[in-house]
Amino acid sequence: MTAAAVNRSSQLIAQTEKYGAHNYAPLQVVLERGEGPFVWDVEGRRYFDMLSAYSAVNQGHSHPRILAALVEQAGRLALTSRAFFNDKLGAMLQKICELTGFARVLPMNTGAEAVETAIKCMRRWGYRKKGIPSGKAEIIVGSENFHGRTTTIVGFSTDPDAYEDYGPATPGFKIVPYGDAEALAGAITPNTCGVLLEPIQGEAGVKMPPDDYLPRVRQVCTDQNVLLCLDEIQTGLGRTGKLFAWEHSGARPDVIILGKALSGGFYPISGIATSAQIMDVFTPGSHGSTYGGNPLASAVAVAALEVLVDEKLAENAAQLGEHALARLRAELTSENICDIRGRGLLLAVEYSTGIAKQACKKLQSLGVLAKDTHKTTIRFAPPLVISREQLDQALDLIIGVLNSF
Repeated sequence: MTAAAVNRSSQLIAQTEKYGAHNYAPLQVVLERGEGPFVWDVEGRRYFDMLSAYSAVNQGHSHPRILAALVEQAGRLALTSRAFFNDKLGAMLQKICELTGFARVLPMNTGAEAVETAIKCMRRWGYRKKGIPSGKAEIIVGSENFHGRTTTIVGFSTDPDAYEDYGPATPGFKIVPYGDAEALAGAITPNTCGVLLEPIQGEAGVKMPPDDYLPRVRQVCTDQNVLLCLDEIQTGLGRTGKLFAWEHSGARPDVIILGKALSGGFYPISGIATSAQIMDVFTPGSHGSTYGGNPLASAVAVAALEVLVDEKLAENAAQLGEHALARLRAELTSENICDIRGRGLLLAVEYSTGIAKQACKKLQSLGVLAKDTHKTTIRFAPPLVISREQLDQALDLIIGVLNSF
């Protein structure tokens, strides 16, 4: 590594810190290129990407099929707004409906926008279909949730880093312990319109509920005429070894929220999918987005979803995830490690002390990029295109580092 290369990296970090808000504390690496499961920094060093942009690049970095769809469509027509039809939107909507099994899709851009859309959908359904008195609708959420960064969403977070000094919180939400179906059932009232949950809580540290949790919640929602909405922005589209994480339990939601890998990392694309009866609460003018459903996004999403299916990435995640979890559980021997968990290629190692970021810095020095959460937990979520040989190479480095702490 030349002095000039190191100097360039330092200059780019300094430039970002000088002109940008300090709302992130990233590892000291400057990335400039990616391909498959790898990224390269400005010094030319290659890293295993074990975060996948929080599961946005399930299809791997710079997938050629998605890139080709992006370039072709960008040269034809990028944006019209929903004031007009475009020739790409219908294909994207149909593709999502076919994969999710739902009848209608409402496209947005970011994950937080899709969550806000789901909240509006559940509330409007509560007023127009269930007959909840105006202004009284309630939505139940799980503790330690992470659904986005808008003022409404952080208002029902239990993480001080997310909600502190952003109040007053938007009313209409009840927080119950995640994983406790009886607590959730007890919180339902005649004014409850929906339940919003992550099948696995990614930001909480890949927190997995008991096996009977989602089926029990599904039954309670059915019995009480309450919509079950599952946020699959991070867990969906192959990450956990099935196309959607809810499929592991059979607890099919009434509304599903999608994002991240819907574009393979090329473009912000998100949305909700649900039945015609529920989606029809939206009428012209009641909700929208300038960029949502634009032709560029639509072409990219179709290509991204085709890659997931054609390359059997969910199946790859299931097989490699089982292999990785077995290796981690067998070979991690540090007495400071208190839990090893995960499903598919969404894995976590939890320490009993707050040394996770320190471990991530050591991993970076050896060519592995991973992210800590809540000081004690490290997540490992490589692109689903990773091969077994590549995964084992990364695991050899990870196991050596984690055992040293």
